[in-house]
Amino acid sequence: MSLHVGEGGAMMTGRMADGALQPDDSQFVAEYTTVRAYYVHRRNCLLLRADFSPLFVGYYLHLMQHGLHNNEQEDTFFKQLLAFFTLYVVSRPWKEHHAWTLNVKHPTTANYFVAGSSLTEDVVGRVFTEDVREPETDMLYAQNMCAGRDIHTSVVPLPPGDVAAKVETYYRLSEQRTARAFVGEGDEYALVTAQPGADYDWLAELQAEQLRDLESTEDVKLLETRRFTFRCGCTTERILPVIRAMRKDFADELSEQGKLEVSCPRCGVLYTITPEMIGGSDTETDC
Repeated sequence: MSLHVGEGGAMMTGRMADGALQPDDSQFVAEYTTVRAYYVHRRNCLLLRADFSPLFVGYYLHLMQHGLHNNEQEDTFFKQLLAFFTLYVVSRPWKEHHAWTLNVKHPTTANYFVAGSSLTEDVVGRVFTEDVREPETDMLYAQNMCAGRDIHTSVVPLPPGDVAAKVETYYRLSEQRTARAFVGEGDEYALVTAQPGADYDWLAELQAEQLRDLESTEDVKLLETRRFTFRCGCTTERILPVIRAMRKDFADELSEQGKLEVSCPRCGVLYTITPEMIGGSDTETDC
């Protein structure tokens, strides 16, 4: 039996439920992706940009290490969503944790899940294609979590089309401001968002080619940099309490097969759980 702890696309944040920070397993990734945030004076816009090659390397290493695979269309769609989500996280306050689940009809019916936080400087995600309900229209379920306040959830209908268009629609409907999303050369991505008093005409007419020389054509100031890697932090130790709480539901499977295969809802890693581990003799392994 293969058990998914949480439904396809279930939302979780970059911090584990017990409040502990995720373990640092960045040794599996050679570099971080550095996101730079600039303020464009006189246009009153925020520019966020990064080369996501290092983060994508971490993503592919994760897939290879755990024998996971997405088809080419799903893979491209997921990477673009992950990149724009990371830029979005940098545009938000440091203490927030975010998670998006995007339910789409095309190119195939799937849930694309991404989560992350600047506090842990990591993002993670996966693609769900099995047992996914086909929506009437594409929907984005966005979750914002911050210590000391209630979780805020937005449900936003999105148009069919590419990821950049969906991100711009999300900003307009949920963030209630204008944003432009750009896929550049190679693994470069950029997001430009309107701030109070923004030059909306300039933002509407902005082209990808202009971004390459923006520092020389506009009054641009670097505000901050944040660095991100692809990392989940799931462990057997953190999954076992969930299984123990549900052990009665899986008693027959454990008796017949002698084990359970549990899939992390954040990154897709499979863990093999034995009756002895549920009884308290658990050996921790890291994602």
